[in-house]
Amino acid sequence: MARGIPHHPGCTTWRHGFGQNLLRYFFLCHLVFFVTGHIRYSIPEEMRKGSLIGNVAQDLGLDLKRLRSGRARIVSAESVQYVELKADKGILAVKERIDREQLCGGTTPCSFSFEMILENPMELHQITVEITDINDHSPTFKRDSMHFEISETAATGARFSLISAEDPDVGVNGLKDCFLSDSDNFILKQHSHAEGKKYAEMVLEKPLDRETNPNLSLKLIAVDGGTPQRSGTVNINVVVLDANDNAPVFNQSEYKVVVIEMSPKETYVTTVNASDADFGSNGVVSYYFSDLDSALSDLFMIEEKTGKIYVKGDIDYEKDKKYELRIDAKDQGGLTDSSKVIIEIADVNDNAPVISVMSFTSPVSEDSPPGTTIGIINVKDLDSGDNGQVSCKIEGSAHFKIMSNLKNYYTLITDSVLDRESISEYNITVVATDNGATPLSAKRIFNLKVSDVNDNAPVFSERVYRGSVTENNSPGVSVLALKTKDPDENQNAQISYILEGKNIAGSSVSEFVSVNAESGVIQAVRSFDYEQIKELVFVVKAQDGGSPPLSSNVTVEILIQDQNDNPPQVLYPVQTGGSVVAEMVPRSADVGYLVTKVVAVDVDSGQNAWLSYKLQKATDRALFEVGSQNGEIRTIRQVTDKDAVKQRLTVIVEDNGQPSRSATVMVNVAVADSFPEVLSEFTDFPHDKEYNDNLTFYLVLALAVVSFLFITCLVVIISVKIYRWRQSRILYHSNLPVIPYYPPRYSDTLGTGTLPHVYNYEVCRTTDSRKSDNKFGGAGGQNVLIMDPSSTGTMQRIQSEKSILDEPDSPLEVRHKIKIHLTSFSFISLTLCDFCVKYEVNVLQHHGKHLM
Repeated sequence: MARGIPHHPGCTTWRHGFGQNLLRYFFLCHLVFFVTGHIRYSIPEEMRKGSLIGNVAQDLGLDLKRLRSGRARIVSAESVQYVELKADKGILAVKERIDREQLCGGTTPCSFSFEMILENPMELHQITVEITDINDHSPTFKRDSMHFEISETAATGARFSLISAEDPDVGVNGLKDCFLSDSDNFILKQHSHAEGKKYAEMVLEKPLDRETNPNLSLKLIAVDGGTPQRSGTVNINVVVLDANDNAPVFNQSEYKVVVIEMSPKETYVTTVNASDADFGSNGVVSYYFSDLDSALSDLFMIEEKTGKIYVKGDIDYEKDKKYELRIDAKDQGGLTDSSKVIIEIADVNDNAPVISVMSFTSPVSEDSPPGTTIGIINVKDLDSGDNGQVSCKIEGSAHFKIMSNLKNYYTLITDSVLDRESISEYNITVVATDNGATPLSAKRIFNLKVSDVNDNAPVFSERVYRGSVTENNSPGVSVLALKTKDPDENQNAQISYILEGKNIAGSSVSEFVSVNAESGVIQAVRSFDYEQIKELVFVVKAQDGGSPPLSSNVTVEILIQDQNDNPPQVLYPVQTGGSVVAEMVPRSADVGYLVTKVVAVDVDSGQNAWLSYKLQKATDRALFEVGSQNGEIRTIRQVTDKDAVKQRLTVIVEDNGQPSRSATVMVNVAVADSFPEVLSEFTDFPHDKEYNDNLTFYLVLALAVVSFLFITCLVVIISVKIYRWRQSRILYHSNLPVIPYYPPRYSDTLGTGTLPHVYNYEVCRTTDSRKSDNKFGGAGGQNVLIMDPSSTGTMQRIQSEKSILDEPDSPLEVRHKIKIHLTSFSFISLTLCDFCVKYEVNVLQHHGKHLM
């Protein structure tokens, strides 16, 4: 813990350096009012940042308020601020890591000083911090290792200087001692310089022997006196240099070896080996033949450096059965040793059998029966006795065997049925071996190819092929591809695909699909309609090109996938070009009253046939609703007297396909309690305000055609008149009586009436009149009003056309012929022309007959 000296007012207290501090005191007295104290702290190095050094306020007898009011701060000439003052607590703390070796090196003691200044009044306090050493460094050597080369003949007592260890720590933490690791040959002696620095020497105590230990590895260890103790190590490598003090020695005194007669030149015989315990040039050994006569020198030779013996001439067992060679080994210093080599010559079988081919047939058909001869060979061996006796066999083949009927002649035949699809080619190895002590053999490989016969039918990769094609496809689209395998080859493996004859829906299968004879790709011949045919099932035959050909059949199933290609069809209400259906709703109808039901079907399947209904347009949307699933039209509120009699609903029927298709149906609803009210409303037709673009086009076209015809007729008439005038004198003119033609009186053409009475009424109306003056019997019990517009374009079911019931009268002249059929009651025909309406009412009595 840091130690401090309390201050005494009016004086300065020192621990070290009294004279210097006294001078500093008198100098500072000229700059400030007075110096109140000098404190000194002692801390170990390497303290952590923020560690407490001392309580400055307590040691100087200052109040914390004085430190704050006097703006206490530290002033130092050092570039690095190692300490900091915490004025709020009055303590001095470590600010930066302090390394004594970096700050002071080997100087002791190690300290640094700084001043603490206070203002109002001005005060200056000097603080000294002494840094004490800790054992944070180990002794080190300047090199990692030392290397010495010492001759094995070096005398004992020889000295070898070692490098010194260094320790930056001081005092007891500094370098203390050095010692050498265990060694039988060296000891360590330490000395000191005049200035007290230690150094060490390594002294040879026991002679070295390179042959016993050519390399010595020692360690020099230096330790310090700190706690815990630290050490440093350097490796010492000693290489013992050789001296020629050993002669070569053969590893055998006698070598025995067997050499085969007629061995070729440079045939390896044996190797003699002599070792020399010396090193380097002293251990290099050379080999020589000693007492070598001229005969042996022509038969054998020895390599001088390696001691390998080779055959140099021709060795013949019949000439000499044994040879004895003497070998000398000599090192570079002239020291020698000797040994002998005994070589025995062995008579061996040195001739291998020879295989000659007399006849061989390839290829052979795979349907050849077992026992078919494919080759004849002859085998000879130039040796005599048992060395000339030869036996033959086939190596590793179970499909063939070899037989001998004559001496030295062998027949190669098949031993089983061949199958080219399993093995198309055989390598038959015939081995001929003699009966010598060291058998010699000869091999001959016969390459036999197996020719193909058509014995395999094509095989389809699947038992049943299944594919699909979307309806409305383009003719020629590929549906699927058939794959077959035929293990035969060449022509026998060439496969053709054929459609087997079968009718589909009364038509030949070829009218629906075709198959590529080579690739097996099945294509659609025409466009399919799912609503007419949903599946195609037919048979395809795969036939190879063999003779006779083999074939196999496979069933192909092609599913026609539905497309949303049919819009919904409205069954009810019936929409025709000549009639409009009107449903009657009484004004007393409640909420949920069933007006009618739109019935539609879709000939597609699946989700393409799921229908939904929605109300697209209505005269009063707040009055009716359509069931999205069932198409029922119901009222959604109470019918009132304010509701218009004529109500027109446009219902869209839409399927669930992608993209969806739809149909539109118009439903006319009459909101009334009696039929006359309905009739008076529905017989008042408004005139169209807008021109139909197509009608205008056709009118203009008709006008142009009529004008052209008129001009043409005029030209023709003038030409005819001129021609007749010229021929008037020749031609005879007769005046034919004019018989006027009177059209018959209008009569009922339906022929369904039962009353012969015809009532004719003529009424003139203006364009703004809304009611008719005619009178007729009231209807009873009817709820359907059917109207047939005779003019095209006035009652079309086109979504974009505006409702007739919603348009006001226009000044256009429109001719309408309206037929009103009343169930079990009456038939009325009205003709309106040029704003004058002529009603011809035929009252016909019908019983139990419903006219639509």
